[in-house]
Amino acid sequence: MITNLPVSNDSIRTLTRGYVDEPWVQSGLALLLLGAFAWIANWIAKRIVLRLLLRLLNHLPFRIEAQHIGTIVARLSNIIPALVIQIGIGTVPHLPAAAVTFVRSLCIAFIILTIAIALSGLLTLLNDLYQRRPNAANRPIKGYVQLGKLLLFGAAAILIIAALMDQSPLLLLSGLGAMAAVLMLVFKDTILSLVASVQIGSNDMVRVGDWIEMPQFNADGDVIDIALHTVKIQNFDKTITTVPTHRLISESFRNWRGMADSGGRRIMRSLMLDQRSVRFLNDGDMEKMAQFLVLRPYIEAKRQEIERWNAAHRADGTVNGRRLTNLGTFRAYVLAYLQSREDIAQDKTLLVRQLAPSENGLPMEIYAFATSTVWTEYEGIQADIFDHLIAILSDFDLRLFQRPAGADMAALAAA
Repeated sequence: MITNLPVSNDSIRTLTRGYVDEPWVQSGLALLLLGAFAWIANWIAKRIVLRLLLRLLNHLPFRIEAQHIGTIVARLSNIIPALVIQIGIGTVPHLPAAAVTFVRSLCIAFIILTIAIALSGLLTLLNDLYQRRPNAANRPIKGYVQLGKLLLFGAAAILIIAALMDQSPLLLLSGLGAMAAVLMLVFKDTILSLVASVQIGSNDMVRVGDWIEMPQFNADGDVIDIALHTVKIQNFDKTITTVPTHRLISESFRNWRGMADSGGRRIMRSLMLDQRSVRFLNDGDMEKMAQFLVLRPYIEAKRQEIERWNAAHRADGTVNGRRLTNLGTFRAYVLAYLQSREDIAQDKTLLVRQLAPSENGLPMEIYAFATSTVWTEYEGIQADIFDHLIAILSDFDLRLFQRPAGADMAALAAA
């Protein structure tokens, strides 16, 4: 039979006092109390101070990125509990000196990292605000921002290591001189890219939105991003080509910005004519050609010029005299036709010329500039011109030259 043993209040006090007097109990209670203070400080910083600050930012008269600023301030608010722990850890009783030093170093390292991340966010915000300027595409600063972040985190890494080792940062910096060659090798691409970014920006070589070609990288499209290490090019098939920034300095590329700024895009294409279809025009042919309104002034002027020359040289106009050809008349028609089109720039080079004949025929090249630099509009203008010229060739009794195909062989066999 078990009986209840009487326990007095004095016994309970004695037992409790014995546990409270234990060093690990005192340290545990002090750590719990310190954690509670840190949590309260964190709650006040984020729930009260941060919200009041965000409301103040939203009511400022000038435009500001309140969301980005809020993110930066929220990161900085993490410093408050770290400061509370760093200051209060020394008041915890019975902790070894090495543990106190380690906790303080850890808090300092955390504070340094938090400040570095916040400053990195501030640099990102400055870049976003800068990109809203009208001339931001001409002078991008993203490469400089990335360099600033690199230096920022490099300095933060040195301070964090110094804090964890409980040593002066100057001691670590003094050892960097011996590592200069290693650092130059490790950051070779970064140094090259920095120099390239400065040259690209100062010489205005490439802007965001420029159409550039780099065949060695299979890049042909618009520049969508210029960073410290890379330049991103969106090709016309919507693929993305990433080119190292320093390669834009060391290698050649074609920038079509000048074409876009000029307001005209070049048309340079040839019609391959059958040389056997070239002949002289008789009076009936000239009367027929004079029916073309754009060609009538040319026919009249050439007819008078030829008549005067033949009369002056007593040429009969058949063997020794000058005569018009269907090829020359067609060349004059093409030039007049281009001059009559509003979608062809008349203030830029405009000519129709013959190139050296070859086994593929006689090339008649059109060299002109369309008034639109938009790709689809430009191709439409070019196609309209050559559609018309190919269709009207038969009116000048000229033929296009092309290699025989299966249908040509079949027609020849049937004949």
